[in-house]
Amino acid sequence: MGTELLERVRRACKEVSERARYVQINSSRISAYAKSLPLEQIKSPELDSDTHYLGCGQDTVAFLITLDAINFGSGYFPHLRKKPNKSGYFTIASSLTEFYRKHGPLSAQQLLQLDAGDCTRIFAQDPENKPVAELMQLFASALNDLGRYLLSRFEGSFTRLVESAGGSAAELAIHLIEMPFFDDVLPYDELSVPFCKRAQITAADLAIAFDGKGFGRFNDLHRLTIFADNLVPHVLRVDGILLYDETLAARIDSAQLIPAGSKEEVELRASAVHAVELMAQELISEGRAISPMKLDYLLWNRGQQPYYKQIHPRHRTRTVFY
Repeated sequence: MGTELLERVRRACKEVSERARYVQINSSRISAYAKSLPLEQIKSPELDSDTHYLGCGQDTVAFLITLDAINFGSGYFPHLRKKPNKSGYFTIASSLTEFYRKHGPLSAQQLLQLDAGDCTRIFAQDPENKPVAELMQLFASALNDLGRYLLSRFEGSFTRLVESAGGSAAELAIHLIEMPFFDDVLPYDELSVPFCKRAQITAADLAIAFDGKGFGRFNDLHRLTIFADNLVPHVLRVDGILLYDETLAARIDSAQLIPAGSKEEVELRASAVHAVELMAQELISEGRAISPMKLDYLLWNRGQQPYYKQIHPRHRTRTVFY
């Protein structure tokens, strides 16, 4: 069942990329680009221990699932009160880590009871900032959903949720998309396009945190797609792999919001997914079996470099999916 979900992601993204009007894959550059990537950087991916609550066994499982439940909001991040020298994601991750180090993990029952005010305090945000106040309400709803789901299905246990997947990242994704903010599926003409970004990344984060052992042991990580957000498409645009329609490029460069679920937004994400699939296939043909998940890790971290933040802005969409 989980494997079928991942194949649906691939098929739908390929179909969208072939029909796309606003975003094109520069296929002629895929081979050279894939071969030029510094693949040695992805042999042993790591999570930043300063900003993630690591090394605490079951409590780390709770932290990562909780963090990935709210691993969205990039469309709101320009308004976020960020920590010095930290991006929006790392501001949220480090704030949650600080809370866990001071107070311990949030239980499922506590998650169920959180409100927007609690989130505003945990993440040290300004309650008078309207876009951020909206994001904090979405965070509270996501965390309430997680608490409710854990209590109704797994007796409030984060580890039982992970164990229920039977060592399959795809099956864990199937479980997670039972929650509405994880159910990342968008329409495109008559197509239903699943991305399931945060449902997939949860297993990847666990695998990295636990070095592929124990709660991080999944036998099908290589089957995951990239985690389709707004940073990997941006990196691929800057590097000349994705070509944007002039009007779309101008809207993004002028910081206009791209509406959630619009054709432009679906094409941006789907084209990035399929482009990285083509890169992975190219590397396999060269005898280098590098999974899309590992390419995502490399490209996402490349996007943290100042060059990629200065040359163009990335697209911004206010959504609960990334």
